[in-house]
Amino acid sequence: MWPQMDQENLTNGVENNQTDCPSIDDFRNQVYSTFYSLITLLGLVGNGFALVVLIRTHRQSSPFHVYMLNLAVSDLLCVMTLPLRVLYYVKKGEWNQGDFLCRISSYALYVNLYCSIYFMAAMSVTRFLAIVFPVQNLRLMTENRARLVCLGIWVFICFSSSPFLMSGQLKDPVTNKFKCFEPPRADGVKRLVMLNYLSLVFGFILPFVVILVCYAGIIHTLLSRKHTARRNVGTGSKAIRMIVIVLLTFLISFLPYHIQRTVHLNFLSRTDTTCSEKIAVQKSVVVTLCLAAANSCFDPLLYFFSGEGFRNRMSSMRRSNMSNHADRLNQLKPITCAEFVEGQQLKPS
Repeated sequence: MWPQMDQENLTNGVENNQTDCPSIDDFRNQVYSTFYSLITLLGLVGNGFALVVLIRTHRQSSPFHVYMLNLAVSDLLCVMTLPLRVLYYVKKGEWNQGDFLCRISSYALYVNLYCSIYFMAAMSVTRFLAIVFPVQNLRLMTENRARLVCLGIWVFICFSSSPFLMSGQLKDPVTNKFKCFEPPRADGVKRLVMLNYLSLVFGFILPFVVILVCYAGIIHTLLSRKHTARRNVGTGSKAIRMIVIVLLTFLISFLPYHIQRTVHLNFLSRTDTTCSEKIAVQKSVVVTLCLAAANSCFDPLLYFFSGEGFRNRMSSMRRSNMSNHADRLNQLKPITCAEFVEGQQLKPS
């Protein structure tokens, strides 16, 4: 369902076959290597810490907890492949990690991208039901059903993104160097345009509409039930924080990328473009894909500020660690002379 391409390298193939425009390789290599390194660091720290907290406090599980756990796993799987991209661009577009890792590193980025969108949609529906239909929510939203939803999302996204596993490393006939994330041939652009529209509708627009409908219902309910909202200040504030963080993630990461990808693919079909236009579009590819990959850095904010009891989970884990540490210290504490004498007196003769 998703286009069989890696957007970040649609900067060389088709356009350079049409005109000899200046290359943006230096710009591309510097931006990708810098931003992917930063995203890797922040993503590993933020999502790694969140995953530890969620696993250590699994006894306090809820449907929302299940979605947070799966979102953190998705983000970690993605950021663990980003160092391969960093290495590729540091070496100025030379791939030495083999065909399998080339396929996996491209595949993982897009699995994370669309899993994040769908998990956010599921979390929004969960919050919507909890606020708008609180009685029915107790019956509808259970942990087992949340796990089934997560399983369905994983299967759907992994299967839909499988075209990325079909293309691996390529050997450049000019330099004899292996390449990865390279663009398709010119004769495949029309097919990619069709595939892009499918992914745009089912991967972005549909879940985004669901999210907007849920948020409209939440806001309407909170405004119309003032007394109830006052009694449930915590639930309302968590919902508002989630709305703000999710919408910012969509506006910063997902929306620019999908708009630019659609514009770029249609731009490739034109023959009346100038070099300056092509360079501008190519650079926008680099910027928007970095923003899309950065979604894994925003998700820890979602756990901390809107997750059900996430900060309480952190406090509970901290208290548990302190208690365990105190117990170990008591076990290792040396015996005083008085305690030794008292123990000797208590021994049977």
